[in-house]
Amino acid sequence: MADPFPGLPLLALSIRQPWAYAIIHLGKPVENRTWETLKRGPICIHAAKGMTQAEWWRAFDFITDDLDLMLPEPANLPRGGIIGTAEIVDCVRSHPSPWFFGPFGIVLANVRPVEFIPVKGALNFFDWRKNLKESGGSDA
Repeated sequence: MADPFPGLPLLALSIRQPWAYAIIHLGKPVENRTWETLKRGPICIHAAKGMTQAEWWRAFDFITDDLDLMLPEPANLPRGGIIGTAEIVDCVRSHPSPWFFGPFGIVLANVRPVEFIPVKGALNFFDWRKNLKESGGSDA
């Protein structure tokens, strides 16, 4: 069967909200991780299902107080699917962005939103199309 999502990268990285939203809509140029990656190139940004109220409030305080940006209410943040694409251009141990907390930062460029595609996430980089049937998505 033909790929129902031509042009979208094969691999995705699952990121908890509201950080996934911040990458796609607020200009967050770096995704913080405890691990280093040599991966470079295009990926899909997957918004993880999990997000606690405490996580949202910590992010809200940082995003609104420190960066003077707006953040949607938790119910308005898409979760459990692909929300955009980006290109990994580097992985660093320090970065000048206020979004960098370390210890490693996956540096992103060429970020763009896509229409929400519900799909189950996974740890590390994953082939998101393999999870479509589990999520009730396309039969691909």
